[in-house]
Amino acid sequence: MIDVKGLTYRYGPKERLAVRDVSFSIPQGEIFGFLGPSGAGKSTTQKILIGLLQDYTGSVRVFSKSLAEQGSDYYEHIGVSFELPNHYRKLSALENLNFFRSLYSVPTADPIKLLQSVGLGEDAKKQVGDYSKGMQMRLNFIRSLLNRPKLLFLDEPTSGMDPTNARIIKDIIRAEKEQGTTIFLTTHNMAVADELCDRVAFIVDGEIRLIGSPRELKIQHGKKTVRVGYREANEPVYADFPLPDLADNAAFLSALRTHQVETIHTLEATLEDIFIQCTGVKLA
Repeated sequence: MIDVKGLTYRYGPKERLAVRDVSFSIPQGEIFGFLGPSGAGKSTTQKILIGLLQDYTGSVRVFSKSLAEQGSDYYEHIGVSFELPNHYRKLSALENLNFFRSLYSVPTADPIKLLQSVGLGEDAKKQVGDYSKGMQMRLNFIRSLLNRPKLLFLDEPTSGMDPTNARIIKDIIRAEKEQGTTIFLTTHNMAVADELCDRVAFIVDGEIRLIGSPRELKIQHGKKTVRVGYREANEPVYADFPLPDLADNAAFLSALRTHQVETIHTLEATLEDIFIQCTGVKLA
């Protein structure tokens, strides 16, 4: 669905490179996460892919066609949810969606059903200017689904949302993937990326430092150790055991037999741990 080779971009002749020699490919039906701190080049790359920025160097192909050769019908097949809400604030949510659906020539989704899917059904006729940020973000998100896109660009899709509504958005993203939609997700929220993405790319200072699946990266960079938690004299005690040959580890087996185990888990690295380890940069 997306094939990028040697992508380089700067905003002005005297500006530093915002994106430098970036290459990656995304197959159909994959959720691909672009992860990094503010100013890393995430949004710049996304803006290039959706056609908002030109004058880049390198090769960018979407739908097996050069991005430079795409016509206006390109926007019939992609959906975009920006990080910041951008609606007509004096119109209601329903009026906003009806206006934007009128711009498409392809069949569109039912706006009322979209609003109901994110808990905005009862606020459909309420002016968007009276919406909270979280409500506006939910409206932003469903607007990107109006044209039933084959390719979805999401920038911080759960920003400003409480855990319940963030869960609803993540469930919809998973459902889109199950239907074959390809999703390009930019975020600095490593927990969201870990939960949703098939693969992630770490980008810092406009350069990709690492690409892989969250599971593979955590196995590769995590400690091969099991931690067992139990109590002695009503005090919590933790014991670590090497994961290799664990079934033959007498001390581990003894701990299981002689104590009331409360917790047991491997000491996986988080995506944020791995990001800092591989890039030397802390997330803002």
